[in-house]
Amino acid sequence: MSPDPRKTPPRGGSSANPSAKWPSRLSGAQRTGLIASALVLAGLFVGFAIAQGIGQPSVPSDSIAVVKDAPAGLSPITKEQFAHAFKQQASSLPKPPKPSSPQYDDVKKAAIDNLLDTVWIQGEASDLGIEPTDREVQTQLKTIKGGFGSEAAYQKFIKQSGYTPEDVRTVAKLRVLGSAIEAAITKGVPPVTKSDIQDFYNGAQEQFQLPATRDVRLVLNRDRAKVEQAKTALEADSSTASWNKIAKQYSTDPASKDNGGLRPGLTEGLVEEPLNSKIFAATQGTISGLVKTPLGWYVFEVEKENPATTQPLKDVQSQIRSQLQSQAQTQARNDFVEDYLSKWKSRTFCASDFLVERCDNFKPSGHPQNAPAACYEADPKKGIPAACPAPVLQLVPALPGTISLLAPQGERLPQRPRPLGLPPPTSGGLPGAIPGGLPPGVGAPTP
Repeated sequence: MSPDPRKTPPRGGSSANPSAKWPSRLSGAQRTGLIASALVLAGLFVGFAIAQGIGQPSVPSDSIAVVKDAPAGLSPITKEQFAHAFKQQASSLPKPPKPSSPQYDDVKKAAIDNLLDTVWIQGEASDLGIEPTDREVQTQLKTIKGGFGSEAAYQKFIKQSGYTPEDVRTVAKLRVLGSAIEAAITKGVPPVTKSDIQDFYNGAQEQFQLPATRDVRLVLNRDRAKVEQAKTALEADSSTASWNKIAKQYSTDPASKDNGGLRPGLTEGLVEEPLNSKIFAATQGTISGLVKTPLGWYVFEVEKENPATTQPLKDVQSQIRSQLQSQAQTQARNDFVEDYLSKWKSRTFCASDFLVERCDNFKPSGHPQNAPAACYEADPKKGIPAACPAPVLQLVPALPGTISLLAPQGERLPQRPRPLGLPPPTSGGLPGAIPGGLPPGVGAPTP
């Protein structure tokens, strides 16, 4: 299976990972990042919105959305499909939330996102001339089922979650499509040249500087009297043979006592104070001490001073090549995210009761998406909610450790103190996944 040869992939990309985890339920930002990062060809859709036909298609009364130029059978998205997706999203809750429930809007949006993801991925693959084989889908389906541990566990999930075998097959198909498109991105990344590596090395040599170091011989012991005896002996004879004998007899430092007290290549700040300062102020070849530290008493000698050096290009060229390749892949992925979302949003039109930001006819209120509506009411019946954001533009950075290939935007939270009782970000999969859904490696879109 390969993309249409008439299509030329852009520069940049990243390796596909068919076994990457695909949680069953994600936040809107995570889901958008997950789908966007699995697709291809940054720059392909520049000016696409301009090229679209004028006018907004009407959404049939039995549907929630229309996606222009979607493959046959995928648009419009019906209310029946929405009800099915809503049931799946609510399967981990004690019961499906009612419209008056605070959880209702979150579950509703997650269901709509799932439905749009399914259409957008398959539509993108169709545009690129990518079609999975039945064998590829079956292999992926086997991997998904294997994530449950047993056939009984898989059947239990099917019974309890609202998913059907066809739903899971669609998930398998989407994963195959994502891997194929991702492979096209990787293929489009130009190789890093020797000239690229040389230019980077010349312009960033400070990254490859090694600090000055000192080779030091020392004796450590908590008993001051023993260290004084060692110092007296070393002042009489500081030869290597004497150090070997004295260190073994008096030192308790496990890293050097059997090596003549030698600690080679010490950089400033590596050992505890005040020993660190004393070592880097001492004269080479002089027995120095006594120095008291939390670990005990020291006597030492600076045997050799090693000046700062710069690593030669031959020792770091592999590191530079990997860094430049990764940067190219990241840039291509970032470019694609913007173009892909713009393209498919311009094709998507939703019914008034099902408008989300991914619909072209969505009109934003200017309020933060996660802010309660009562925050902006003149006289809210229950008072102003405690969760109202500050009346200034908030930064919403990604939490450290939550950015990955499948979620390039990571988990984003307003920049404010972490509320008491908020559980820490999840590990082993993307943050935000609702417990009780598909196992690792199983996606959630609904056909």
